[in-house]
Amino acid sequence: MRPGVFLDRDGTINEQMGYINHIDRFQMLPRSARAIRLLNDRNIPVVVVTNQSGLARGYFPESLLVEVHAKMERELAEAGAHVDGIYICPHHPEAKEEKFRLNCDCRKPKNGLFLTAAQDLDLDLSKSYVVGDRWSDLKAAARCQARGILVLTGYGRGDYEYIGPGQEIQPDFVAEDLLDGVDWILRDLDSFSE
Repeated sequence: MRPGVFLDRDGTINEQMGYINHIDRFQMLPRSARAIRLLNDRNIPVVVVTNQSGLARGYFPESLLVEVHAKMERELAEAGAHVDGIYICPHHPEAKEEKFRLNCDCRKPKNGLFLTAAQDLDLDLSKSYVVGDRWSDLKAAARCQARGILVLTGYGRGDYEYIGPGQEIQPDFVAEDLLDGVDWILRDLDSFSE
């Protein structure tokens, strides 16, 4: 089994816009595709794990979520990059639609999405990395025994300054953006192979 890199979507790969309730609101962050391509070049699986409670709350239809991910994959491909999987949690306890109204095991910081992806892609979570802009991403990393990287894009800078100091779980690394985080991951992986 090999390590993987699990990426939050909103605020990590693309601009944090609140709920992306229209395709025009999906805007890739400037260095995200380059960061993902670096992982691809090293044959390190890249997995997107994202809470999408806007679907549960009825803010946008499932078809828009499919369209957004298609746009993300298209823009990555144009930069010579790709993700190996996209795993979403569409649930919320206050969902409008009953099929989404449940207390699931996949909504971050729970680790259901990570366990499913690890099984699907033959990944060792304890050797993996989780990158995100929220403390929920870091808590999920801890539950997986993975290394957690906080990016200062999206909600990251505010979470780092105002939420982080009071948290028991702390990031293994704080990165300016996804590319900075990936550079650290690659150095960390190289240090294990030396």
